[in-house]
Amino acid sequence: MKNNHRTENVTRESILKLLSDDEVSSVCTVETAPSLAANDEFVDLEQLERGVQKAQGAGPVMGTILPRKAVHEKSWSKILTALAAFSNLGAPSGK
Repeated sequence: MKNNHRTENVTRESILKLLSDDEVSSVCTVETAPSLAANDEFVDLEQLERGVQKAQGAGPVMGTILPRKAVHEKSWSKILTALAAFSNLGAPSGK
């Protein structure tokens, strides 16, 4: 496994570990929705290098995202900190 790919996996796992059981349940419920509302913020766990994004048009594929509205504000702040650390590591380019 490439080092960059390993770093990406560890970061994705680290972000998910920041969530409480209630938040994990909430994320699972949101994943069954057809899409996010326009301008809803989210993090795509498959594209962490893109950081926080806003839903537009048809929106992202729900199974790979972590919507801001599914987590508590304290957890969202921790996620932003983790994303900043990920960016400072030099996010992998492509897969």
